[in-house]
Amino acid sequence: MSLTTTRDQARDDGATNGLVTPPGGPTADDAVHQMDNPHRARSIKDAFARVVMWSAFFVAVVPLVWILWTVISRGIHMVTTSTWWTANQRNINSDDFGGGARHAIEGTLLQAGMTALISIPIGVLTAVYLVEYGRGRLARAISFMVDILSGVPSIVAALFIYAVWVTTFGIDRNGFAVSLSLVLLMIPTVVRSTEEMLKLVPNELREASYALGVPKWVTIVRIVLRTAFSGIVTGILLGLARVMGETAPLLILGPYTKNFQRNLFEGNMATLPTMINQDRNDFALATAAERMWGAALTLIVLVLLLNIIGRVIAHFGSVKK
Repeated sequence: MSLTTTRDQARDDGATNGLVTPPGGPTADDAVHQMDNPHRARSIKDAFARVVMWSAFFVAVVPLVWILWTVISRGIHMVTTSTWWTANQRNINSDDFGGGARHAIEGTLLQAGMTALISIPIGVLTAVYLVEYGRGRLARAISFMVDILSGVPSIVAALFIYAVWVTTFGIDRNGFAVSLSLVLLMIPTVVRSTEEMLKLVPNELREASYALGVPKWVTIVRIVLRTAFSGIVTGILLGLARVMGETAPLLILGPYTKNFQRNLFEGNMATLPTMINQDRNDFALATAAERMWGAALTLIVLVLLLNIIGRVIAHFGSVKK
């Protein structure tokens, strides 16, 4: 119905009902304008909200695109060479690119794998306890400690492991000590993300399972965890992506080496973050700068591949309607 039709109908209704407009009082046209004002105000607010939303989107995307373009444009030359994925680092000079980054890639994956192996069971089981069983002081204390760990800087976690691992027990710095410090950083992310996903599982599913006589632990394993599986995997990947890019624990507990080191319990171990830091010290050489950007791009590619693999696992492992 058009605005003209509405206005005419308002006038006709006033005339039919015998309404007399007092001198200086509101007319039928005024009533129609008052009816239109809320719609106009909502349209203005909607347009304003759209502008703010799209502006925030571009503010967030522009730096991301800028960073990706810088890393890709400067590091693609190194990543596309076969030597980069097959050899370890040599000494760098103005004519030699210094070998490849396979030693750092292997070190990063080994440490991330060990970190995930320890963090995922602890984080998921802690979240299951808080959501399904946790009541009283113990649950509140665990939740409080998880919040504390969420705000601990990475260098503090590294110094704590150094004080226990090296100072107290007298064990040499190695890749496993790095993984222990990364565990402290990954567990809070896994716990909170898993906890939120478990809370999203409808209680009707639990109640239906209990009504059929299924024990609680079976309900949690076969129904609750499977329903929240996709979200749990996403949270795990977020935590893993965070720890793979940490540098402070690596510098304190796992110094860089140019050689292959596949034993987490023995000697220094190369990783991509420490390789970037090492090449940064020789930034005056163009070859070192290219290696630094190449290592940064390799780290982004590894995190991207992990996310893709996780998405595939979550897609095929989640419960279908």
